[in-house]
Amino acid sequence: MHELSLAQNIMDIVEEQCRKNNVNKVTALWLELGVLSCVEQSALEFCFEMITKDTVAENCQIHFIPIPALAYCWQCQKQVEIQINHNACPHCNSTHLQHRMGNELRIREIEVKV
Repeated sequence: MHELSLAQNIMDIVEEQCRKNNVNKVTALWLELGVLSCVEQSALEFCFEMITKDTVAENCQIHFIPIPALAYCWQCQKQVEIQINHNACPHCNSTHLQHRMGNELRIREIEVKV
């Protein structure tokens, strides 16, 4: 379960930002999550809840912002949305695609209580 290490990395970033900005309480967190990221959202939420006990982010709400998977088709020269890593172009069925986005897991925003 790599979600535990991802949750720990997110918490490390949150704690670092709290120290830098003299923040004592995080109330919400917005995470960008690409559809191809291979991250199980419910597992990440569970792990994050576990590791935030007795921290500045205890009881913090997590909001997920879905990021679509986009690729460039070399055959028809269009940007297309895909659902899985080995999709074909929905316009021309070519498999010559260059992934542009959809693998992200990124902190977008941290809400704090002052």
